[in-house]
Amino acid sequence: MNKYHQFLMRAAIIDASHEATRRIDLLAKKLLEIIAVTDSMGIPMTVGDVMKISALASPATLHRKIDMLREAELIDMIFIGKNRRTKYLVPTDLANDYFSKMGKAVLKSLNSSVL
Repeated sequence: MNKYHQFLMRAAIIDASHEATRRIDLLAKKLLEIIAVTDSMGIPMTVGDVMKISALASPATLHRKIDMLREAELIDMIFIGKNRRTKYLVPTDLANDYFSKMGKAVLKSLNSSVL
């Protein structure tokens, strides 16, 4: 078994055991990844930014996925600075815990001698 297959197996176990990610679908998970990556780069996304990701889904679908991620407590909407009109989407501690577990799964797969 190659390293990527090992990672996929570990990721499936994490997904099945992580309460919040069991409550979202693949499109919502992809959106969570995009939100987390941009936030980690210091560029938190606004709701409007998400609505512009036309390659992912329609604006209405993306808005539903934002709601799904909020209900699963994987993202928060925050204000930055004094501007109270713009809401930014950021991953929660629960989401960061999920990504930490996935990162460990990657490392375990890379360090595994099983092929």
